[in-house]
Amino acid sequence: MPGFFGFRSRFLLSAAVAAASLSSASAAIAAAPAKTQAVAIKGFAFVPQVVVVTPGTTVTWTNADEDPHTATATDKSFHSSALDQHQTFSFTFTKPGEFAYFCQLHPHMTGKVIVKG
Repeated sequence: MPGFFGFRSRFLLSAAVAAASLSSASAAIAAAPAKTQAVAIKGFAFVPQVVVVTPGTTVTWTNADEDPHTATATDKSFHSSALDQHQTFSFTFTKPGEFAYFCQLHPHMTGKVIVKG
């Protein structure tokens, strides 16, 4: 039955190639790094005060001060609750633009996220 074994070998080879391709594609997808940007809230300031990111980036604010703070967009596109020390707030920016924000509890604290893409 040489025809049967030839078919079986070709079938197994095709299956192995397909599995390897699928595995490589999965690895490429899993390996894509998440886009993140950290902003510290310390000394009654946002650090850094201005960040430039691409669409799809998640910005995370972390309060390092003992006093509570918020991160509130002037255009109301995002707003955190009052963050106690070590608490975080995250927001994912999906479209290009400039997003000014401030601390609602201390309005002199300001920052900006610039989304370029």
